[in-house]
Amino acid sequence: MTEADTLRLIVSLVFVIVLILAGMWAVRRAGWLRGAQPGAFKVVSTQSLGARAYLAMVEVEDARLVLGVTANHISLLHTLPPADPAAKPAEPAAQGFAAALGRAVKRH
Repeated sequence: MTEADTLRLIVSLVFVIVLILAGMWAVRRAGWLRGAQPGAFKVVSTQSLGARAYLAMVEVEDARLVLGVTANHISLLHTLPPADPAAKPAEPAAQGFAAALGRAVKRH
């Protein structure tokens, strides 16, 4: 085996390893590994409140939960009824979260 053949082999192996790592990153990023699990929760939307705090709306079985999340604590702020699956949201997710939070605050 010549030096050129050895170099070609090493470059090919590095290329294959980089290709595998890029594929693994893409699969994790796209969420293809997560299956539909019964009883699983779904993060509907989030709204940043600062550097390390945000609001999150989480859908769990028969309820939607509004959570306040900081670096050290998670608080349940409000419980909403489940979303109607037949109704399609007319607004983008960020505006939908703001509108749902506004409606929840107005009720109480």
